Formats: sequence, C-alpha cells, structure tokens
Amino acid sequence: MAHLLPRTRIFGQKLLSNNVVHPNGVAYFSSISETHEMLKKTCRDFAEGELIPNAAKFDKEHSYPKAQIKKMGELGLMGISVPERYGGTGLDYLAYAIAMEEISRGCASAGVIMSVNNSLYLGPVLAFGNEKQKEEFITPFVDGTRVGCFALSEPGNGSDAGAASTMAVSKGDKWILNGTKSWITNGYESEATIVFATTDKTKKHKGISAFLTKKPVSGLSLGKKEDKLGIRASSTCNLIFEDCEVAKDGIVGEPGLGFKIAMMTLDAGRIGIASQALGIAQASLDCASEYAIKRNAFGAPIAKLQAIQHKIAEMALRLDSARLLTWRAAHLKDSGKKYTKEAAMAKLAASEAATFNAHQCIQVG
Repeated sequence: MAHLLPRTRIFGQKLLSNNVVHPNGVAYFSSISETHEMLKKTCRDFAEGELIPNAAKFDKEHSYPKAQIKKMGELGLMGISVPERYGGTGLDYLAYAIAMEEISRGCASAGVIMSVNNSLYLGPVLAFGNEKQKEEFITPFVDGTRVGCFALSEPGNGSDAGAASTMAVSKGDKWILNGTKSWITNGYESEATIVFATTDKTKKHKGISAFLTKKPVSGLSLGKKEDKLGIRASSTCNLIFEDCEVAKDGIVGEPGLGFKIAMMTLDAGRIGIASQALGIAQASLDCASEYAIKRNAFGAPIAKLQAIQHKIAEMALRLDSARLLTWRAAHLKDSGKKYTKEAAMAKLAASEAATFNAHQCIQVG
C-alpha cells in the first residue's frame, strides 16, 4: 500500500494556501488545500474499505485491529506529524485532524488508537525528548507495527498531573517507579509508555517528571481490561508499577518538567479527541440521512417529513460548528500561537455533537 508521503515534497507544501486567515490568527476555511483533499480522500477510501466492514466485529469482540493499524502505518497515519527524518509523514496538525476524523468515521477504536499514538505518545517525545530518545521511542512507532501509550491518570486523581501519587526515586543508575496509572488507552497493545511520576514532593507540581520505558518490563504489570460502553477494540487498563526500574536516561527533558510536558501534551490531545468525535458525529449524520431517504412512510421517504428534516439539519449544524472550532485550534497550533482555550472549546463542542448526533440518529431510525 502506498505511503501518503512518497519521497517527493507534495505533502510538504504550505497547506493553508486556500484559506483566508484573519490577522488575529483565526482561519476562515473557505476551502482546504489540494493536499488536504487528497489526504481526506485517501483516509475515507481506506475507512470504507478496511474499517467500516469490520468495525462492529472489532468492537463486539474487543479485538484489536492489528492488520488495519499496520496498514494505517503504511499510509503514514501513525506518525502523521512526525518529521520525515524520524520516519514520519511530516504533515501539519490540520492534516492530522482531517485524517483523524475520516478514520474515526470508519472505526472509533482505530481513531483513538491513532490519536493516542500520534498526539499523546509521539507528541511529547518529539517536543521534549533528546535525539537518542527520539530514535528509540519514535522511529519504531510510526509504521503501525508498534504503538505507545500515555500514563498520566491515577485512580484517585484523574488527569490532575500536579497530584501524581506515583513516585520515582533515583537509585544508582536507575529510577525506581511505584504507583498505579488508570484508564490507559492502548495499555495492552502498547510497547512503550511515557509515564508521569513525582520525583520531589516538596515542589508540588514542579516536582513531577516524565519517563520513557519500553513494555513489557520487569516491575510493570497490567490491570484488567475495562469493559467500556464503546471503543472496545482499543484496550483500556491500569498500569501497575512495583519497583519498576527505568534507566537514568529514561527521564524526558529534566526532573520537574513533567507537569509542563503533560499540560502541553493534553492541549494537543484535545484536538485529536475533537477530531475523533467529529468522525462519530459525521458517521451518525450519514447513517440518519441515508436511512431517511430509503425509509418510506405515508407514501413517501421520511426525509420529506419536516420533523425528520429538523433533526438532520441540527445534526449538520452542530457537526459543522464543531469542525470549524477544531480546525481553528489545529491552525493556531500550526501557526505557533496559543491554542489551549480553542482546543478545549473544540473538544467540548465536538464531543457534544457526537453524543447529540448519535442519539438523533437512533430517533430517525
């Protein structure tokens, strides 16, 4: 299967050339670039051929879509924003958002696997790791044969990075980690993790550090797979650290930088989750619209009924509004501007659109 990024520079062009950009950095997307359109079509074709026919089976059986993730890696989707020198595709974050939506439209589980690997695992290593770490923890994780995970949340603390009770103690040429991380996406399938632990309690959030370790490793065990309401082809579980040894050079950045790394990573991750929600919302709208056209009642398709039209119109409205918020956040990130607020707004709007559209789809059906 052809890689999205052949060794020409077609995907390395300025990608926002077809958009009007306001001086304050807000993008008004009159259209997306030809490159983005090509990416969108490639991802949609892949989703319709490889994901949609299998998504229900994967979800029902809690089955990791290994072959499909490998093919996504071959397409360049598992390291879409990673520079070419580390084996990635080297596209911008808007491209990532577009690809994420199309993949999630086909299979929400494949979308979240892609999202975690790209934004929560590869993202912080790329931004804060040294060259040795990038070669060891990025390059092998962009081709779809391996995925990583992000271990921040804890049983009593959620994603409050400043309250991390997992401890890391320096001992000789090792760090010794003890504690439990919860709700870890890709927990069972991942072969590496970035984990956040307290290295100095007296400094509170400034005493949090980030570490990289391969999996499996002695002292790290996995809890039971959570039986979720959906997205069940992607595993979610606890990571349990019991005197787990991490090499001294496994620390990312420097001691005390973990809180900053976590916050910046979560900002980018919200764009990925928003894009995943857009895919779910779009799939729901597509399903409702197609059914309304085919289903006849009172001598005509129910799409002719105003009550049905109102539902579909509001589904489209919420979807388009959330998409614009998401693309704005991606554009701000690509432009090097602050996007924390915009990413949070996008995640909220897109998540609510996904929930609303899925519910309305059931009502139409």
